Order: sequence, then structure tokens, then C-alpha cells
Amino acid sequence: MLAKRIIPCLDIKNDRVVKGKNFINLKDQGDPIEQAKKYNKSLADELTFLDITATVESRNTLYETVSKVARNVFIPLTVGGGIKNISDVDKLLHSGADKVAINSAAIKNPTLIKEIAKKYGSQCVVVSIDVKKENDKWYVFTHGGRKKTEVTLAKWSKQAVDLGAGELLITSIDKDGMKNGFDIELYQSVSKLTVPVIASGGAGSLSDFYEVFNKTNVTGALAASIFHQNLVNIKELKKYLSDRNIKVRL
Repeated sequence: MLAKRIIPCLDIKNDRVVKGKNFINLKDQGDPIEQAKKYNKSLADELTFLDITATVESRNTLYETVSKVARNVFIPLTVGGGIKNISDVDKLLHSGADKVAINSAAIKNPTLIKEIAKKYGSQCVVVSIDVKKENDKWYVFTHGGRKKTEVTLAKWSKQAVDLGAGELLITSIDKDGMKNGFDIELYQSVSKLTVPVIASGGAGSLSDFYEVFNKTNVTGALAASIFHQNLVNIKELKKYLSDRNIKVRL
């Protein structure tokens, strides 16, 4: 059995780490370089860097900031936000990213998933999926959670995997920043997918991580504010999980 991964997330706006609730009311959480250094020392398994306003502002990802972060971490770095084509992926990988996360661009042009997988391998492609529940279905949202599509999570997640996604990062917009636990039903609904799934949205305590790993098949759990604000220490979290027979890297 693969070890479960604990993944801090740097949501970036105007070159600063930010965090809000339900994708709105963003508040400053510090300098991305300093946060990256902290997580590099903290037993984090990976680090995710999401330029959350790049697509909305129709600009490229902050390549220089990505390069600075990459120089300060020695754990896998996933970068997303503003990716439109394979050229953007090339630049991010040359800036130090190990994997790229694509969201809005993949919905607009699903063949981009196949292009990246063909050139760099499926392990490089993380399809990021932001969802809200309406009428007992999870619908996919783009542009930083601002635009609803009529595509359901069930349909899109399967299509993304079929096109070559090596991993899915699924975020519950309803749970984002609420610190009341991951959406267990959401992650149980994608249990039959054949690629690793990262749960995102709702982490507020040590027990929330245990619950999502114990009750679903997700291989990773991503969180932001509880780590940024030192409400949960990653080393302590991993010991807590290990003591409860959840396999983690110590």
C-alpha cells in the first residue's frame, strides 16, 4: 500500500500567499518563499502552488515566483494557474515544477491533457477539479470557482483519466476554508477511478485527515490555512495518523 501524502497548498495572488472561505474573502497568509521553506522542513510530502487569479486575469503564471519556490524545496512541486497550452507547461517545468495542474484550460480544451501526457508522461499531469454540489450532483466550476459548467464530476473525472491524467486534485468549493472536515461523500463517489486522487477543502483538525484516509480511497490530502496558521503541525499530524495505522512517510 502506498503511503498517504500530506500536501500543503500555496494559493497565490499578487505574489502573496492568500486563503479565504469558499474561494472568496481572501486574506494574506505570508510570503510564498518563506512558506515554501517552512514546508520543505516539515515532512510535507509535496507542495502545490496555485496561481489562483491567473486565469481570471488572463495572464501567465508567475514564472519567477515559481522558480524561487522551486529553488527552496526538495519535495515534488505541482504548479497550476493560467496554463493555456503546452508552451506554458514547458515554461513551468523549466521553472522548476515537477508536475502541472490544469483546470479551466482542460475543460476548454480536453486534448491538452493528452498532449501533456504524451510529451511528459501521465505522472506530470494533475487535473484540478473544483466542484459544488447542486441537486445531488457535483458540478465542475472553472476560473477559480467563478464559472459553473454543466459538466458533472462523474463525467469529467472519467474523461480526464481516459485522456491521460495521472492524478486528480478534487476540491470541494462548499468545504473550502470551512475547517469542518473533508466531504467524505464526494471522495467516496470517485472511489472507482484508476488514478490517485487528492482531497482538498475542509481540513480543520488531525481527525479530519484520519477520516478522509480511513473512509475513502484518496491517496493524498491537501490543506492550506490550518498549515499556514500553524493550527496543525505536519510532523504531529503524521505521527497521529501512523499511530492509527494510516501509512505515511515519517
